[in-house]
Amino acid sequence: MSDLMQHLIEQFGRDSIVSVDKKQPDDVPTVLISVQKRSKVTLLMTIGLSDYKMPVPDLYAERSYTELVFCLPSHWDLDDISNQWVYTWIQKLAKHVVEKQTWFGPGHTIPNGNPVSAISERMQQKYLILTDPIYLKSELSPITLEDKTVYFLAILPIFEDEMDYKMGKGTFKLLQKIEGKGISEMLDDYRMSSLKSKWRIFGK
Repeated sequence: MSDLMQHLIEQFGRDSIVSVDKKQPDDVPTVLISVQKRSKVTLLMTIGLSDYKMPVPDLYAERSYTELVFCLPSHWDLDDISNQWVYTWIQKLAKHVVEKQTWFGPGHTIPNGNPVSAISERMQQKYLILTDPIYLKSELSPITLEDKTVYFLAILPIFEDEMDYKMGKGTFKLLQKIEGKGISEMLDDYRMSSLKSKWRIFGK
């Protein structure tokens, strides 16, 4: 058992963690973790991506090791085909960073396809942004192991106008908008953009 898994068991409890069966032989191991907060959530988390030391720039020197996380509402059924995009995407991201010998950090964004399209029938966002946990800030704080510190990057779907805002104003400003609206990494089929139009059309 890895040191990271042992830490997660101590933190969340052995009965709260379930291994996810791989769909492809080269899939990165993942687990589902049940977390009781104000709203019960389920985490889909890579468990082993942090075996890879990312070639991070000096600014992120302490963040060479990371795991990726989706935060799912407890009622989500991952066996439902309409929800399986989360597994597909967490694998795509994890494999990309290792195969391309690259790195991920807070603020990195990824388009859903080229040309970009809605993530799923229910999730109309077209981009994913990686961010430090918001809703699970305390539960997913960095873990210091014997030889490294492991950080967690939450995967948050964002709308096209939010992506445009990030490109113009920066990641910090976008996350301010997002958190100011009570939005977090917890997936929400019904959430609207965190941005409001500057213009209103008034009837005569």
